[in-house]
Amino acid sequence: MTYRVPHSHSSSFYINEKSNNTENTKIILNQNHSSYTTVQYIQKRAIDFIFSSILLIFMLPIILYTIYRIKKESPGPIFFKQSRVGLNGKTFTCYKFRSMYHNSEFNPYTQKCDSRIFPFGQIMRKMRIDELPQLFNILRGDMHLIGPRAEWDILVKKYEEVIPNYHARHAVAPGITGLAQVLYPYGCNTQDAKNKLRYDKIYIHSWSLKLELQIVWNTINVILKRKGQ
Repeated sequence: MTYRVPHSHSSSFYINEKSNNTENTKIILNQNHSSYTTVQYIQKRAIDFIFSSILLIFMLPIILYTIYRIKKESPGPIFFKQSRVGLNGKTFTCYKFRSMYHNSEFNPYTQKCDSRIFPFGQIMRKMRIDELPQLFNILRGDMHLIGPRAEWDILVKKYEEVIPNYHARHAVAPGITGLAQVLYPYGCNTQDAKNKLRYDKIYIHSWSLKLELQIVWNTINVILKRKGQ
């Protein structure tokens, strides 16, 4: 079945879906590997290494400048480390550039105009610069460049209690960007997580090299239009 995925941005995604009811689709987790075929996995890892290596080389000046600005605007750790849920529900340490003031008030969701974020942190989030350290997670094998968002383990536990089949998104390793990330606004509650799950299921069931490259292109558009948060 081929159809146009509904979303709020301007670009179109036409996807060949293997099931015409993604809401109720059950995805079985394999404890040894992801749901990609061997060929698909090789293609994804090739994309991971090629794009990650290129980004690390070309973004090095921005990475160094970001470290300088974080030290200048908000003394404290350069990196933000958090336990995230990956392939088959296994946790890993995810790295990001810290964009909030050190020891800020705890809140699992980022709000619009969040006072915990320092000025350059806002820029980092808009331009997705804070995600750059996750390139090392990709090279290490924790993540792919593209896949469902790597969620905080505390939130995952909450979502799995109230969202049916939420664990389905863990059938593949998470990514820095993905179908849900480019087609759905930044999530800030359980309903958003439920809505984004549908995009994750569509991505898993409809994976193709063409779709992968479409997401890369749309991610670039999101960054250039500063639609991050």
